[in-house]
Amino acid sequence: MTRRGILASTLGALVAACSPLGLLNGLGPRDGGVRRVARDIAYGTDERQTLDIWAQTDPSDMARPVLVFFYGGGWSDGYKNLYGWAAQALAARGFLVVVPDYRLVPEVHFPAFIQDGAEATAFAGTIARQYGGDPARLGVLGHSAGAHLAMMIALDRRYMAGAEAPNLIRAAAGLAGPYDFLPLDVPASINAFGRTPDLTLTQPVSFVRPDAPPLWLGHGTADTVVHAEDTTILRDRMQAVGGRCEAKLYPGLSHEDLIATFSPLFRKKAPVLDDVTAFFRRELG
Repeated sequence: MTRRGILASTLGALVAACSPLGLLNGLGPRDGGVRRVARDIAYGTDERQTLDIWAQTDPSDMARPVLVFFYGGGWSDGYKNLYGWAAQALAARGFLVVVPDYRLVPEVHFPAFIQDGAEATAFAGTIARQYGGDPARLGVLGHSAGAHLAMMIALDRRYMAGAEAPNLIRAAAGLAGPYDFLPLDVPASINAFGRTPDLTLTQPVSFVRPDAPPLWLGHGTADTVVHAEDTTILRDRMQAVGGRCEAKLYPGLSHEDLIATFSPLFRKKAPVLDDVTAFFRRELG
């Protein structure tokens, strides 16, 4: 079987792989000095189009950089309330963190969930100052299908332009993301993208460009859900056109391990959180 065939055959495991991460929401310890400062703010009319905001409890005279975090779930599963532990980890490091829900398969199909990501990000930019954030220093990141979403709105200009915020995203990070997964030959990808006449429009690698926001990509070498080659392919293609992109592979980490290291329970396994936050501090200031 080809590399593409192997990758496509594993995408169907995305839903099952990402869901158990929500269990970390009920396990301690937690990052302290952080609270959810807003809950269920609507950025659209659908019940799934809402977001939460997390920030440090200590007041700051300086506006914080903003991060919009997209969870994974195979484009058909996920709920923002299950990822408070990830938001807390980022907020504890000085970011205003926005976690949106977005519409899912089968209620919608590509590109609706990407459009939701763009609308949520644009809305986060409009309200950031109310919660101590600086919209001029806004980045996006995600895990798994959420990383695909983050890369699509960072690379394909049409989405943020459609949300009337074409230059809002200043940096983007992807954790264990699928960026190059044609052909579609499993239910998860077929259900999400199979109705698209031009399937190249579903792939982040189709939109590499020299003027894209700087990218940071992380992947575990033991990931059998989305192979680490996706990360190196996107990095290589970005660099080939003169774009800024760095990638780091984490030996022995699985698909779930990579984002689970944001939790204090597993943080000693690998410095993923430190690496991601260092990238955003460098790029967002």
